[in-house]
Amino acid sequence: MSEGPPAEPVLITPRLRLRPFVEADWPAYAAMCADAEVMRHIGAGGPQSKEDAWRTMATFLGHWALCGYGMYALEHRESGLLLGRVGYLDPPGWPGFELGWLLAREHWGHGYAREAAAAALRHAFEHMRRERVISLIRPGNQRSIAIAEALGEQLHGEIEMLGGTALVYEALCR
Repeated sequence: MSEGPPAEPVLITPRLRLRPFVEADWPAYAAMCADAEVMRHIGAGGPQSKEDAWRTMATFLGHWALCGYGMYALEHRESGLLLGRVGYLDPPGWPGFELGWLLAREHWGHGYAREAAAAALRHAFEHMRRERVISLIRPGNQRSIAIAEALGEQLHGEIEMLGGTALVYEALCR
């Protein structure tokens, strides 16, 4: 009998909890994904329907089941609010093991993405033994570029994917 997929680790920072998505996250996640400004630099660059947000959450959970790693729901520890997502993607055909992040607009500017991404990057290097982590960022996404650079990632090049150019920022395990 199979033991099933490994349990997703929960990462804790001073203000945040990175944990698996649950069904109760759907309304807040769908609202975030319906915001055109939030989604401007993600995928094809447009908002998602409520149903597409559900499928995206299911994809994140499936990534955990199939690969043993994936995207975390980003929760504020004190309030329990879903702030966004941060974590790893590397489906077949992807250019590398990616660390990505996305926050609801009302939570921008508080350092949450940087705090969560730093914890996830540390986890990738120290516990997952990754040698290289990339972040794929659209050229006009200055907020994400600033986060990548604050994490110590450096611009490694650019690629075409999902209908547009993506900058490849890279961090190497030291």
